[in-house]
Amino acid sequence: MSAQGSLQEKTITEVKEPGRYNVIMYNDDFTTMEFVVEILEEIFHKNSMEAEILMLTVHKSGKAAIGSYPYDIAVSKVNAALSRAKSAGFPFRMTVEEA
Repeated sequence: MSAQGSLQEKTITEVKEPGRYNVIMYNDDFTTMEFVVEILEEIFHKNSMEAEILMLTVHKSGKAAIGSYPYDIAVSKVNAALSRAKSAGFPFRMTVEEA
């Protein structure tokens, strides 16, 4: 008996990491610092020290990137934050930008 050779096809699949998007938070004169820290801790899962530093950066600089996420996650977090801000009566602003 002779072994029949088999032709094996090699498939190379490149797996690309999903694109990253920065969540940008903007300062305003009405949204309280406490509310911003709460959003950073509860929605963006920042620890209290990181949340305070980011809040102060936004306050002093006018805006800051507060995190980098795949597009769907970035948009979902921004929508959750904006919804909470609207319910609380704050004119809070955030955007998503390609990193």
